[in-house]
Amino acid sequence: MSSEQRKTRVAVVFGGRSSEHQISCVTAGSVMSVIDRDRYEVVPVGITPDGNWVLTSGDPGELRIDAETRTLPSVGEGTDLALPFDTAGQLMVAEPGQVPERLGGVDVVLPLLHGPFGEDGTVQGLFEMMGVRYAGAGVFSSAAAMDKVFMKSMLLGNGIPTIEYVSVTGRQWEQERKRVLDDIAELGGGVFVKPARAGSSVGITRVPDASDTEAVVAAVDAAREHDPKVLVEAEVSGREIECGVLEAEDGGVPDVSQPAEIHVAEGFDFYDFEAKYLSTSSLTIPAEIPEEAVGRLRAMAADVFEAMGCEGLARVDFFYTEDGRVLVNELNTMPGFTPSSAFPQMWAATGVDYTALVERMISTALRRSVGLR
Repeated sequence: MSSEQRKTRVAVVFGGRSSEHQISCVTAGSVMSVIDRDRYEVVPVGITPDGNWVLTSGDPGELRIDAETRTLPSVGEGTDLALPFDTAGQLMVAEPGQVPERLGGVDVVLPLLHGPFGEDGTVQGLFEMMGVRYAGAGVFSSAAAMDKVFMKSMLLGNGIPTIEYVSVTGRQWEQERKRVLDDIAELGGGVFVKPARAGSSVGITRVPDASDTEAVVAAVDAAREHDPKVLVEAEVSGREIECGVLEAEDGGVPDVSQPAEIHVAEGFDFYDFEAKYLSTSSLTIPAEIPEEAVGRLRAMAADVFEAMGCEGLARVDFFYTEDGRVLVNELNTMPGFTPSSAFPQMWAATGVDYTALVERMISTALRRSVGLR
């Protein structure tokens, strides 16, 4: 490479205002550890829990889970404030009390943000307005996938089966609580109560009996601490299976990984935050289910990706029931890239290693046009 050529500049944006801030930091550290620095100049931009954008350390060693203390990393306040783009692709930076200066053109952004204010179309809208290429789904797909109620409506509208549910808005909970509780009781059996727009299993409560009004009220109130909109789903007896999806390099049908089955560690009722990141929960890849079911799962994962208008990458979570049904549980448009995350492990088992996966995420985003597409 001649000295006249500048490297492709990649802004890695991580942290954010959601309850998944720390997992986003771990994801970013893992991704930055494998980006080819001979080809790319990496600009690490952290968003603090308060929403400030700062130039921060890109040292993967500072962005990993401490196994001994079981603590997770976070973005702290920096001395240099990184501002979103003032003109197309131009990232701004300012020292406290100083006039902002252009840091330089950014060719592509990796928004490694999980949850609200990051994975929900908000920052995607900022990048769209400023004409900046970025990895992952667009504004509408990100927003619809983050809101599990809208996701279910779109999937059902496309004939894709999902789990029975009741949605609860803030107004309904305040003004129509008896009707809402009656609707939840009609789901029968156990239910899972979760924030409609959160991830990493934050704020989820399992209620063994949907007719237990006191327990349901407590669970809805707990979910509302994270999101005023709540989803209550019928408990499904089945195996938890996931598939990774990548936008096809040739523009064809999306590529789908081998499926993985989740095995929740002993002592956990379900795959909650601690079970995911701080326990001995494990994956079997490929999932040990009939070949015919594998084919249905992978085909349905591609259907979900296209029905939701996804781009770049996604992870689709399923339940595979004892009677052979496949039900979609969730869709993640920016799946975790931590060392323990299912997405990179599934692709490694399918022949795409971690470094190649990150490279594909960057190259797919660079190929994308700006503006409507």
